Amino acid sequence: MKPNKKSPLKDKPLRNPGQSLDQQREDLSYDRLLTPIVLAAFMIVLAGLEWWRYFNPRPPNPIVYTVLASLVTLYAAWQIWRTLPTIRQIRLASDGEKAVGQYLERLRESGYLVFHDVIGHGFNLDHIVIGPAGVFTIETKTRSKPARGQAKIVFDGEKVLVDGFEPDRDPIIQAKAQASWLRELLLESTGRKYLVRPVVVFPGWFIEQGAKTTRDIWVLEPKALPAFLANEQPVLAVEDIKLASFHLSRYVRENEKSKRLG
Repeated sequence: MKPNKKSPLKDKPLRNPGQSLDQQREDLSYDRLLTPIVLAAFMIVLAGLEWWRYFNPRPPNPIVYTVLASLVTLYAAWQIWRTLPTIRQIRLASDGEKAVGQYLERLRESGYLVFHDVIGHGFNLDHIVIGPAGVFTIETKTRSKPARGQAKIVFDGEKVLVDGFEPDRDPIIQAKAQASWLRELLLESTGRKYLVRPVVVFPGWFIEQGAKTTRDIWVLEPKALPAFLANEQPVLAVEDIKLASFHLSRYVRENEKSKRLG
């Protein structure tokens, strides 16, 4: 049976800085930490059972252990069945964010500064772009596409329809909330009011713009973003860009420091 969904990403994202070291760390953690721990725990359990049989000599009773093994196996199978779809979704979302992030890096040539995965209060901003056209929060929505037919997203200025259906979580409300949070953060840290505009990107999808779409929020395929930015009038001087970027960088570093200490 052929799957009726496919990834919207034509190419896998490029490798990230330090990815080889991250993979090496994961391999070492699994091979030299997790595996020995599981093996040691298993042997401790076996030793405990033998000591219990030593002090309580009784004939073997495989029925009890068979029932327990069956229950544990069923529980493990249920957990695997329930978890695998989530892992696939997380992997797809991660690939989408990486691909969009690597694409956004090209904007640096046009005087933009790019931040990735900025942690807010109980949420994260996938990307933030600061440059001549202003400050933009970019929310990446990577969704699987139908295996056949045109994959289309319709944006009428207020709501988004993905392949004819409204998403469970409204990306417009989410993106506007993120932009509002960043606007308040920059106001508090710099003392200046920056216009922060939200952008929602759907990698690999065709976006149909309705007649009521405005400049307040953009819903785009990532490759269309440079053209949209190029059509905007410059609103930030180099000093304004550096000021906002400096304070955002400081926030990110302080936030990471507090996470390590906490």
